[in-house]
Amino acid sequence: MTRMVHFVLVDDDDYDVMAVQRPFQELRVLNPIHVARDGVEALELLERTGEDALPRPLVMLLDLNMPRMNGLELLKEVRSKEELRETTVFVLTTSDGDRDRKAAAGYNVAGYVVKSDNSATDIMEVLTNLRQYWRVVEAL
Repeated sequence: MTRMVHFVLVDDDDYDVMAVQRPFQELRVLNPIHVARDGVEALELLERTGEDALPRPLVMLLDLNMPRMNGLELLKEVRSKEELRETTVFVLTTSDGDRDRKAAAGYNVAGYVVKSDNSATDIMEVLTNLRQYWRVVEAL
């Protein structure tokens, strides 16, 4: 039996959060989306235990530029924890710099999408990447 994938969207910008949620609704993607506003909040969400724990598997959609704990700092924490290490992470950010791309790749992200002024297109790219990613994972 296949378990439903839960999404964790980590972004501090309300507009970007809505821009991600809207295509999910329009495409009738039924997977739950849990929102965290920064890395600290995301880590608290991911580390919940017992009845409050998020069901696995998880896919994280991660912005890099956030207060308190940025996306790269969160990635470092996620990859260092045994119970979170297998979380699939797609970076969805305004950062187009090679330094951030290389740093994210070093944490084994499944994809890196640079946000543009057309957020719906960016989210469609993420959803397309997710479909391709899961086809590969299911084939292994």
